[in-house]
Amino acid sequence: MYSQNTYKFCFIICSNNEQYTNECIHHISMLHVPDGYTVDLLTITDAHSMTSGYNEGMNASDARYKIYLHQDVFILNKNILYDILNIFSSSDIGMIGVIGSVQLPKTAIMWHGPRVGQLYSNAVYYSYLTDFNSIPHEMCQVKAIDGLMMITQYDIPWREDLFTGWNFYDISQCLEFQKHGYKIVVPQTSQPWCFHDDGMMNLTHYYEDRDIFLRNYRDYL
Repeated sequence: MYSQNTYKFCFIICSNNEQYTNECIHHISMLHVPDGYTVDLLTITDAHSMTSGYNEGMNASDARYKIYLHQDVFILNKNILYDILNIFSSSDIGMIGVIGSVQLPKTAIMWHGPRVGQLYSNAVYYSYLTDFNSIPHEMCQVKAIDGLMMITQYDIPWREDLFTGWNFYDISQCLEFQKHGYKIVVPQTSQPWCFHDDGMMNLTHYYEDRDIFLRNYRDYL
C-alpha cells in the first residue's frame, strides 16, 4: 500500500462498456482542478466483482482522495473537486455520496426507506430529477450511500471476501468506514452533481447478496 499523496485525486471505474466509460472520462476531463493538485484515472476492465475491482484500484493509487464511480455516471459539477476538499477538511468525515439513507431499513434495501440527496437519472424511457428530501444544512450524515459515486479520503479494504458480485458492496463499505469511526455524508447541493444513465436494474443475485449482507451486518442495521 502506498503512503497517501494529499494533493492527488484518483477516479476508479470498473468498466465493461467502452462507450459509457469514454463518456464518463470525457466529463472527468472537463473538471476544474485546484491549484497544486493532480488527477489520476484508473479503469479496471477485468474485475471479477465490484469489491475486487475497487480493491485493485485502491491498492494501485497513492491518491488521498479516491472517487469510485460507475461507468454510466457523468459528473456535471465542474467544481466537484473543490467541494470534495471543502467537505474533507473535517478529518472525521471518511466518505461522501450523492444519495444516502439516514437510517437503513431492516430489509437492508435502501429504496425501502427515506433517502436524501439529488440526482439526475435516466430510467429507460424518461429522464427525471430525483430529489430525495431536502437537506436543511450544509450536509447530512447518513448510514449508507448509493454506490453510483463513493468518494473517500481514507483507504479501507472492500469486502471481497464477502461480496463476489455487484451488489451490497456499497452499503458494506459504508458500515466498514463507520466501524473505523468515520462519518459518511451527503452534501446539500443547489443542483445535482451528476447524471446517472442507469436504465433498468439488474437484480441477478441481488437477494443472495442481501442474505450475505444480513448475516454479517444485521447488528448494524
